[in-house]
Amino acid sequence: MRLLRALLIRGFQRLEALLDRVFTPAWNPLYHLGALGFYFFWIAIVSGIYLYFLFDTSVIGAFTSVEKLTREQWYLGGVMRSLHRYASDGLVLMMLVHLLREFALNRFRGARWFTWVTGVPIIALVYGSGITGYFLIWDELAQYVAIATSEFFDWLPIFADPIARNFLAPKSIDDRFFTLLIFMHIFVPLFLLFVLWIHLLRVSRARINPPLGLAIGTFVMLLALSLYQPIVSHAQADLATVPGRLDLDWFYLAFYPLFDRWGAPPLWAALTGVALLLMLLPWLPLRQRAKPATVDLAHCNGCSWCVQDCPYGAVVLQPRTDGRPYSKEAAVKAALCVSCGICVGSCPSATPFRQRLPLSTGIDLPDMPLADLKARIHARAARLNGYPRVIVLGCGHTAPLNAIESANIATVEVVCVAQLPPSFVDYALSRGLADGVVITGCPPGNCHYRFGNHWTEQRFARERDPRLRSRVPPERLIMIWAGGAEVARLRAEIQGFARRLAALPQLVPGALVDGRTMLEAAPLPVVPTGAADD
Repeated sequence: MRLLRALLIRGFQRLEALLDRVFTPAWNPLYHLGALGFYFFWIAIVSGIYLYFLFDTSVIGAFTSVEKLTREQWYLGGVMRSLHRYASDGLVLMMLVHLLREFALNRFRGARWFTWVTGVPIIALVYGSGITGYFLIWDELAQYVAIATSEFFDWLPIFADPIARNFLAPKSIDDRFFTLLIFMHIFVPLFLLFVLWIHLLRVSRARINPPLGLAIGTFVMLLALSLYQPIVSHAQADLATVPGRLDLDWFYLAFYPLFDRWGAPPLWAALTGVALLLMLLPWLPLRQRAKPATVDLAHCNGCSWCVQDCPYGAVVLQPRTDGRPYSKEAAVKAALCVSCGICVGSCPSATPFRQRLPLSTGIDLPDMPLADLKARIHARAARLNGYPRVIVLGCGHTAPLNAIESANIATVEVVCVAQLPPSFVDYALSRGLADGVVITGCPPGNCHYRFGNHWTEQRFARERDPRLRSRVPPERLIMIWAGGAEVARLRAEIQGFARRLAALPQLVPGALVDGRTMLEAAPLPVVPTGAADD
């Protein structure tokens, strides 16, 4: 499984880097798969409502009404039909790519198991929604799908009479059958919407709408495809004949050729096995989970910053329990914590400037405490030679940091870049540990822990607490967001930063710059994705 994940990660990283250049990170479709899935779902719903109003639910009128929509009202009804089909296919594509990407990034274990497991029935419901829609057209493809589906379910001992008998002769199909089909085609998507709500219960600040530009571009693409390659029907269904050549929708009907070749028992066994594997995957193989964040009440004043920043709703405020003169205290819901450390970076007591007392924070990660981070920064800084000396602080989910180290460039890895309080940058510069600091993490909108890079940008831009102190020289700090396949770009931008530092006077710890301690507040430069120093 590790090899499969490694191959998928490599493929996704290269594709993400390519799409970053084409769409920019803000509009990269791979960073908005869930939102795009919802978007395609809503397009299918709206277009389906229009089609429903003009659809004849009788045996004789079903095919005719669809043909009338397609041929005589091609400018609206035909476009709506094509939008309905292409949006449905897009939903399947986004769903499957989303599943593969979450698997590749290992975002299905621990606290994320609930979202993963509740996503499995969504797959079945999406396919159920689409397949019942094919029945309604009542052309040769619908006839084939109806007969094959009936025979597939007839293998299960749950029906008193085989339902495939309904398709043995034309007289066996009546108008009530189409009424039942239209009910199923409406009910299944409604139930799907309910399951999607459950799926997002543990996702705080869930993004279900893609960026406006991406949404407009996607709709224009669907509309252009609908006009260039409109969806048309096969010949009208005839139960007295066997359909000949069929054009399958491989997004929804890819299993049907397998059914024709294997039969029902092997296909049922394969589908059941895949479903069980997906359901059990969060616990396979068994491995020790990272310890959740812990609260030290001796340093917690109930400020709620950690509560506001936690992307998973794992940190909450509760009434004080230690008798200290504060009304609230932070508490961690261990079952929801993914041990990202974002809460640690938000804690106002997380400062490395203490000299007499050990570095203790109101909330910390037992497996990677902030005191260890401070010690690692000191150890890595002690190995630097020459001028300028650069410390790179980055998360473990960006480009490999060890690939950019040199005599004057040292790297320190954290769980998430937002685990790093801004005061650590101030500390590294004011104590003379480095002449410049680089903050690097996942591309914008693609943080492994959802909001890590976004919160970091706001903290260092002094828009979110805890804020970077105004005395930090902006020319000695830079943020670079890079994907896993962008090692060359990351190295080039860091080397360009080092060349700019070399042109500056050497920073003397504790000295005044322009008559002030360090430098007065100024806008923090952020390197645009894809822009390297010449």
